[in-house]
Amino acid sequence: MMNAPENDKTYLMPLPILYQDDHLIIVNKPAGLLVHPSWLDAHETTSALQQVSEQVDGRPVYPVHRLDKATSGLLVFAFAAETVAQLAAQWSSEQVQKEYLAVVRGYGPEKQRLEHALKPMVDDKRRRHRYLSKAPQAAITEMQCLARCEWPVSVDPKYASARYSLMLLRPLTGRKHQLRRHMKHVAHPIIGDPKHGKGIHNRYFREHLDVARLLLASVRLRIPLPWQEGETLVVDAPVDADFAQIITCFGWQQAIPKNWLPQDTSPVES
Repeated sequence: MMNAPENDKTYLMPLPILYQDDHLIIVNKPAGLLVHPSWLDAHETTSALQQVSEQVDGRPVYPVHRLDKATSGLLVFAFAAETVAQLAAQWSSEQVQKEYLAVVRGYGPEKQRLEHALKPMVDDKRRRHRYLSKAPQAAITEMQCLARCEWPVSVDPKYASARYSLMLLRPLTGRKHQLRRHMKHVAHPIIGDPKHGKGIHNRYFREHLDVARLLLASVRLRIPLPWQEGETLVVDAPVDADFAQIITCFGWQQAIPKNWLPQDTSPVES
């Protein structure tokens, strides 16, 4: 199933609301949708912020955090700026636990805690990423390999077959493109990443497996609720059809909880 074009009007369809209370709303953002309007993508006519506001009858909403345009999954908005400040403090102090699924090249490490500082990045007016001449910032990612696959196709002419892994990634800091850059650093770039990935594998997935998106999705959040002492909100999000197609193709359904897959997929209980 091909990913919709980035300006596809289907993004005007309601976003799945996975949780809502008086303070915040959590949706499942599709890949290719901006979190909020940006001069970097001036041609885009919609964003998750605009869509969520429409879904709550025009009520203002404020993004609590960010997801890359190419990344799908859990996205949190608050109904008041004060709530954003409360939750932002938790995000910066590592109280919020974030889990992502990623498909990477090669056999990823069974379990690893990577502490690798990253240079700050910005986007310039030509939509190119540029590293700032500042000291690298501390960046920590925990990674765990959930499943592996040896694909009987010579994707890279140097090898008779190709190897891929399904990784669970937990960023403990929030640097720009942290997961994408960290996976490149350990020589297991995320499939579909045009900047930090491997073009030959990205092309194979696009041309032969019919999947063009970045295979990175936010699937679980654990958020301590400041207004409910001692309460932690846990929210899960299923991956989209493209991502699920790859999981099924490689036989990885049993490696993850069934609520991380679309409802029409039937893995064994985790």
